[in-house]
Amino acid sequence: MLPVPFAGHLGYDAIFIVTYAAWLLFEIVTGRSRRSADPTKARDRGSFRFLIAMIWAGLALAFTFCFGLQQAAIPWMRTQLFFIGIVLMWAGIGFRYYAMRVLGRYFTFQVDVHSGQTVIEAGPYRYIRHPSYTGALLTVIGLGLALGNWASILGMLACISAGYAYRIRVEEAALVAALGQPYREYMSRTARLVPFVL
Repeated sequence: MLPVPFAGHLGYDAIFIVTYAAWLLFEIVTGRSRRSADPTKARDRGSFRFLIAMIWAGLALAFTFCFGLQQAAIPWMRTQLFFIGIVLMWAGIGFRYYAMRVLGRYFTFQVDVHSGQTVIEAGPYRYIRHPSYTGALLTVIGLGLALGNWASILGMLACISAGYAYRIRVEEAALVAALGQPYREYMSRTARLVPFVL
């Protein structure tokens, strides 16, 4: 069973391609504009490159599985799941952008701590420490649903979750080292990715 956007349904392919391209373009543009001011002083420990590798590996698995493992296709409500997936992708992009805006100049793609940086607790940061990653994962789940394949969803989530797990560990270690007790206290009262859950 081919994914809905590639099964010849009028307009669904265009909706998917525009949404997917918008996501990639958003990540490329923000990635170029949000680099560390001094990459030689970043505390990244390779987490950015590892995360990017895991995202591309996840995407490769998702598209390979949706065409090569069609027996893993979700058999019910395929059109509805496609549109739910598209909505989740746009919601994830929007939420990630919102998180970046709230963090302002402190948001960089390489792990870095700015001089004079403080703990930010405005907007989504009041409840979760990494809302931009939550937005990215929401986008990925949406992509998986739009492709309508269980193997695609699981393969992509496995890779990308591994990337973000390492990234979060590196980032939180850098923030604890730089900000000390205020960040430890912030960690104790917030979730990593999902409010009150994870």
